Amino acid sequence: MFLRFIKRPVLSVVISLLLCFLGLLALSKLPMSQFPSIAPPEVNVTIEYTGANAETVTKAGIVPLERAINGVPGMKYMSSDAGNDGVGVVQIIFEAGTDPDVAAVNVQNRVSAVMGELPAEIIKNGVKIAKEENSMLMYVNIFSNDSSLEEKFLYNFTDIHVLLDLKRIKGVGYADILGAKEYAMRIWLKPDKLTSYQLSPQEIVEALQAQNVEAAPGKVGESSDKTAQDLQYVIKYTGKYNTEDQYRNIPIRTDEQGNILKLGEIADVEFGTTFFDVEAKLNGKPTAAIMLKQLPGSNASEVIQRVKEKLEENKNS
Repeated sequence: MFLRFIKRPVLSVVISLLLCFLGLLALSKLPMSQFPSIAPPEVNVTIEYTGANAETVTKAGIVPLERAINGVPGMKYMSSDAGNDGVGVVQIIFEAGTDPDVAAVNVQNRVSAVMGELPAEIIKNGVKIAKEENSMLMYVNIFSNDSSLEEKFLYNFTDIHVLLDLKRIKGVGYADILGAKEYAMRIWLKPDKLTSYQLSPQEIVEALQAQNVEAAPGKVGESSDKTAQDLQYVIKYTGKYNTEDQYRNIPIRTDEQGNILKLGEIADVEFGTTFFDVEAKLNGKPTAAIMLKQLPGSNASEVIQRVKEKLEENKNS
C-alpha cells in the first residue's frame, strides 16, 4: 500500500489535498459551542406565580408539573427550584442522544394535560417551555449616558425595542433581562385604614379586578337587516387605567348614605416596577442586562456575530 503511494507521488498529493479540503469543509459546517457539548439534552419549564413564596410555588405549581412530566420518554432525571420571587423552574435532563426537539414536544404535551390544575395566576403569566444549552453564551448590557434615565426605563425600553429582536435571531435559544422591572402600578395598603373600614386585601384585589378591565361594550343602533338604520355607534370603553390618579379614584365600596370609599383613601399609589430584587449596573451606571443562551447544535460564533449585527442595526436606527 505504502509502496504504491511512493511510486505515484502525484496521486498521493491529490489525495492529501482532497482530504485537507474535506477537513476544512467539515470544519466550517460543524456547530461550534462555547464549551464541548458533553452534557445531555435539557428542557426547562418555567412558571411565575406573582406574589407567592417558594412554598406556595412548589405546592401549587411545581408538584403538579413534576407528577405530569415524570416518566416522559427519554427522561434521565429532573430537578426543581422555586424562589420567594414567585418563579419556579423544572429542569428535565434526558438521556444522551435524545433529540432536543422531540423532548421539548413530549414535555409540552405532558404540561398541557395539567394546565387546568394550575392556579389562574400561573396560567395568566404563562408556562414557558424551552430547550437550551446549560452554559451562558453572552451578556448584553443596554445603558445610556443620560444620567436621568433610571433602570426601570432602560429595562422597559430594552424589553420593547431590543429583546424581541434578539429572540428572533437564528440560534438564540434563550434571551431574557435579569430581574423583573416591568412598569407596574404599586398599591401599598394601609393596615390601620383597612382595620377601621373593616376591609381585607382580598376585597381590594376583587375591586381592582372588577374596575380595571378591558371590555367590549358593543354597538348602539345596529341594523337588524329588516329596516333601514341611519346611524350606528360603536361604544368605546376607557379600558385599563394607566395613571396614578385613575387608580386612586377606583371605588372600593359605598355605604348606606351613598358615600364612596376610594382606593386613595386606604392605600398609597405610585408608578413603579413589578419587583425590586435585582439591580444591574455597568461601571456604576444603570443598565438592562440581557442574558443569552444558544440553541443546541447552533454555531456559537455565528450566533454572537448575528447578535452584534442586530445590536448595531438597532443602534443606528
